[in-house]
Amino acid sequence: MSQKFGEMRQIAFVVSDIDNTMKYWTQTLGIGPFFIKRNIEFSSFIYRGVNTKSPVISIALANSGQIQIELIQQHDDTPSIYKEFLDSNSEGFQHVSSWMTRDNMKNRRQELIAQGVNIAQECTLPSSGVNLLYCDTGNGTGRFIYEIADLLEPAQYERIQNIAKAAQDWNGQEPIREVKA
Repeated sequence: MSQKFGEMRQIAFVVSDIDNTMKYWTQTLGIGPFFIKRNIEFSSFIYRGVNTKSPVISIALANSGQIQIELIQQHDDTPSIYKEFLDSNSEGFQHVSSWMTRDNMKNRRQELIAQGVNIAQECTLPSSGVNLLYCDTGNGTGRFIYEIADLLEPAQYERIQNIAKAAQDWNGQEPIREVKA
């Protein structure tokens, strides 16, 4: 997979209760702290080829060593890969992510489409400008998703490194940290 989509940097879980899931990860697994941003609406949201209304989601990020853990909760019934997953598989592991620069991501997108990869969802996080591209590796609903994000852009990568550093230095205090902007 790394040759086609890029090196795996993150594993993501779609959950129905992000607060209870963060509590489990921090208290039971010892992974944290989690940085959570609540009630996000994407800009430029395209689901299964249709430019449509964005779902409302919350995202929490933490690191376990070099791997970033992402927890996602969708708060509404808007069609998305997250709702699709919850409707078909309950909750849990949904996708992995690789990180690239914006230019590399644009080129990789074109290559993947030329190879017949189905783009399940594309969107932008408006607060940071991070672009996300979700590839459906099974060319159908309910299959394994591979995300590509332009998180190797310098401004974005610094934030990601700060989350990793917080995990290295974490002493169990402040397991959940709210992100406002």
